[in-house]
Amino acid sequence: MTGYDGTAATADGQVPLQVIKNLQKRVAQFHLSYKFAIDELTTKIGILQEEFEHTHDYSPIEHVRTRLKSMDSIIEKVQRTGTTPDVDAVRARIRDIAGVRITCAFVADAYWVADMLMAQADLEVLEIKDYIANPKANGYQSLHLIVTVPVFLSDRTELVPVEIQLRTIAMDFWASLEHKIYYKYDREVPASLVAELTEAADAARALDAKMATLRDQIRALG
Repeated sequence: MTGYDGTAATADGQVPLQVIKNLQKRVAQFHLSYKFAIDELTTKIGILQEEFEHTHDYSPIEHVRTRLKSMDSIIEKVQRTGTTPDVDAVRARIRDIAGVRITCAFVADAYWVADMLMAQADLEVLEIKDYIANPKANGYQSLHLIVTVPVFLSDRTELVPVEIQLRTIAMDFWASLEHKIYYKYDREVPASLVAELTEAADAARALDAKMATLRDQIRALG
């Protein structure tokens, strides 16, 4: 019988302690690489934010939040998606382990910040999902980018996927409420609430359009 790394198990079928320790180390390194990728990306965003705050009259970035899936959440998604429990397979298929959410005041700002990030030479864009132009059926809106971020370790460079979500304040408020409702009802939300959420999403979209119009009017006044 062999252990997780191909090392033979003991006669009683137990995996040697050293094998378990090696596995724990590999898992820890895997998880840390996503944390480091978030750190790298938030540094880039922070530079943009500080540049605009000090050298421009206006910054398109309002808030930045990050998320790193726990190992329990990663394992649950591996099982749910039927992903091979291998580091390379998990990294290739599950791309939302690390996430950065950027909240902007206006829809145009979300696209503007996305363009600035995608223009950075060391970020490779793997996927774009535009739920602003094409909202989900329930009204959800956000611009999603999957990018690879280079993480420079002591002995190698890893390209780690990170999901970037860009949305307006109104979109973020709606998404936060929707998440709480779906969590409370364990995703079995009554039809009446779903309808109200969709109506609220329409209202949020109208508010974004109205605020953009007001901003344009103010700019026109000089």
